[in-house]
Amino acid sequence: MCVTGTSRKQRMSLVDTIRNTFVPIHREGYPFIAGFAGATIILGYFWEPLFWIGFVLTAWCIYFYRDPQRVTPIDDKLVISSADGIVSAVGPAVPPRELGLGTGEMTRISVFMNVFSCHINRAPVRGRIKTIVHKPGKFLNAELDKASAENERNSLLIESPNGEVAVVQIAGLVARRIVCWADENKALSIGERFGLIRFGSRVDVYLPQGFTPRVAIGQMAVGGETVIAEFGGAASAPLVRLS
Repeated sequence: MCVTGTSRKQRMSLVDTIRNTFVPIHREGYPFIAGFAGATIILGYFWEPLFWIGFVLTAWCIYFYRDPQRVTPIDDKLVISSADGIVSAVGPAVPPRELGLGTGEMTRISVFMNVFSCHINRAPVRGRIKTIVHKPGKFLNAELDKASAENERNSLLIESPNGEVAVVQIAGLVARRIVCWADENKALSIGERFGLIRFGSRVDVYLPQGFTPRVAIGQMAVGGETVIAEFGGAASAPLVRLS
């Protein structure tokens, strides 16, 4: 049978559509997905309703560990969101003491991730990782402001072209594991993946003077894509309205 060029293109188009529909899964999720799937099969053998409950939980686990591609603007003037979620804080705050940035306030932009958010964390700026510090702590609701100081966290200090920028992964009420695969003294590209937090959490970005916020509290942010601040911006922080 002869296959025409048009038919071949149609088949390739269908393959591309199917491929693009399924988002890649990060390898950190493989053990958890396998565990959920195994437990589902075992429990379902004894009682069918448990199979369907486990099936839903396994599907959620697969969804949780999704690792989609993102289109990141390459511009040293911009700061990109490190996480998917809701912007929960924009304003002055003292950075974590362990980073050695002093007791003065910096501009903090926080993004809260719920259990349905993509939990891959990305570099907000380009630069070299000067310091990585993990600090044990509590597991309060990550939406609370005091979670920045009291919860378990992992902090990165990045030397960017426009000054030192801190990124803090904060564990939450459900999250019990912060993963960071970045190393000190290594270079990061803007939007590059550097870690994740399992099952609900928050990421804080601390910015030095000269940056202007470009997001507002309540706004949805997309990790690796949403511009959260701009260096040297002449305009003030944007006015917003709910619509």
